[in-house]
Amino acid sequence: MLLQKNPTEKSIRLWPAVLISLLTIFIVIWIWLFDGLDRQNQILRSISVLGISFLLLFIWLLFFSRLRWKIRLLSLGTVLCVILLSIALFRIKGFTGDLIPILEWSWSKKADESLSLTRSNTNSGKMDGASWLLSNNYPQFLGPNRNATLSEIGLVRNWSKRPPRLMWRQPIGAGWSAFATFENLAVTQEQHGKKEMVVCYNLRSGQIKWSHSDNTRYEKEPGGVGPRATPTIVKDRVYTLGATGALNCLDLLTGECVWSKNIVNDNNSEVNEWGISCSPLVLDNMVVVSAGGRLKKSLVAYHKDTGAPIWHAGTDQAGYSSPIITNFSDIPQILIFNRGYIVSHNPPNGQIIWRQSWPKQTQHVAQPLPLPENQLFVSTGYGIGCKLFQIYQDKNVEKFQVSLIWETHHLKAKFTNVVHHKGYIYGLDDGILVCLDLTNGQRKWKRGRYGHGQIILVNNLLLIQAESGEIVLVDADPNVHRELSRFAALDGRTWNNPALSGPYLLVRNDQEAACYLLPVEE
Repeated sequence: MLLQKNPTEKSIRLWPAVLISLLTIFIVIWIWLFDGLDRQNQILRSISVLGISFLLLFIWLLFFSRLRWKIRLLSLGTVLCVILLSIALFRIKGFTGDLIPILEWSWSKKADESLSLTRSNTNSGKMDGASWLLSNNYPQFLGPNRNATLSEIGLVRNWSKRPPRLMWRQPIGAGWSAFATFENLAVTQEQHGKKEMVVCYNLRSGQIKWSHSDNTRYEKEPGGVGPRATPTIVKDRVYTLGATGALNCLDLLTGECVWSKNIVNDNNSEVNEWGISCSPLVLDNMVVVSAGGRLKKSLVAYHKDTGAPIWHAGTDQAGYSSPIITNFSDIPQILIFNRGYIVSHNPPNGQIIWRQSWPKQTQHVAQPLPLPENQLFVSTGYGIGCKLFQIYQDKNVEKFQVSLIWETHHLKAKFTNVVHHKGYIYGLDDGILVCLDLTNGQRKWKRGRYGHGQIILVNNLLLIQAESGEIVLVDADPNVHRELSRFAALDGRTWNNPALSGPYLLVRNDQEAACYLLPVEE
């Protein structure tokens, strides 16, 4: 006997679900191909669109699908159970450089709260390459000249036959600081619970030599936990600046505090939205930091031996870059990338020499790069791009002038830094390696997705710390992207700058640190 369909039973109404799905696909394609947004906003908008679409489909399922109420209620219960179970099992550990959430188990211990400074590493390492350490220190942010460029060491190009050798690898406190090295000492900053630490390690063994602590903690998502700046080592002193403004001068051999200041309290300023990130610049008898304070206390200098104020100048809010010393027209100048301006200061007294505006709607992180012929390269992320400026001195009025040579969107350095080699600029454009012609800003190539990592130029090789934790060696060749070697140095999100001290490569992120002995040319 054939069953007849109940004439009162309506068929499932599918067209709203189909329409919502098609509109979602169309909008996502439009965002990625035609909207002209930077990568981070593309991702955020795509996530928003998918979230709204899911909500609309859920409303359709419950009220307009014409499914049996038993099926609707069962679907509602299933979705609620999945949501509650996800909240119970997972928490957001942080975000990638593209603002994608990173999940971890909810019961996992936070890295900065589960460490003990009494640990040691029994693998003391061998003395291979130790003779390099006397002349190949990496004593500050981005190396000896603060430009992420080294020329006194030759790396082997192919690591398949002579791979990097692990010296040590161990847990470390949270933070985005890098290592600074001097001879066999490696110093970094990290967060341990409520204490912000400066920790000195044996470079070749990883054993802790000493530590200094301040009772302060910075934490904010998506930026994460802990200090951001890198220590500066000068002779027998270490200068550090914490995420909440603690400026310390410490003894390099013992870690004892010589003097300490809080640049926020001293200069009527405030902690940046993502934490204070300025790495101290030591110049002659002073240490210079970006305070972003009011009453002409944007950039300040303290006496490096006593901490006594020497000068203060400028009115801009602080950015996230660090001061550098350079020359334009043979005149020494301190450059700082503030909130909305690149500013040049006279080293002896801090007086402003020139000031160039920059879009304020973005974060000012990447270091301005001084170049030959009195030129300056500047780049930021979030869709802004880069510009090349000419800095020249007007002899008639004895003032410096700044003129734009070219600008392009082809290199958007978010919080990575760029390097210059033989007339070409190499950097990560929203995570993809780019080569630009310095003469006109034209892009030579764009290849290799390394995420929001960091770069060191070693002679004619690009040593890239990828955001994934891998170390990649790329030829600095403007004609072609040629990847030579790679290996997995760390696990997980890695934003910290690497440090290369002779053949010893020091890498870290907010969970672990490691030292590798790289093969070098004989």
